Amino acid sequence: MPGLTPVKRFTNRAVATARIWKAVESLVSGEHSREVAPARRQAARKKPTRQQPAHTGRKNTKQAQVVVLLKRSGGATLQHLMRATGWQAHSVRGFISGALGKRLKLKIESFKTTRGERAYRIG
Repeated sequence: MPGLTPVKRFTNRAVATARIWKAVESLVSGEHSREVAPARRQAARKKPTRQQPAHTGRKNTKQAQVVVLLKRSGGATLQHLMRATGWQAHSVRGFISGALGKRLKLKIESFKTTRGERAYRIG
């Protein structure tokens, strides 16, 4: 409409219809309001919430069993972890890397035992 500020985008149809009617009424009544679209409001900043205490985890889960095994001074071999969880070797290694190392941010040490087996422990 001539003399009015163009609007690039509408939020939804109801808003579009309301703005169009407002513009038409202002033309008919003789008020030439240059602003059809209301000014944008700044989004209110949310106050940061207090961080929840770290989740200590449930007991008697496979994750808890693996953590207990890895906390031993001698750690746990891949075979021990496989027997305790019933998982295959690649699943145990992926769990150690992903869930324990990356998600829980535990420092996992990998070493060879005297018998040449790969073992892991929480360092």
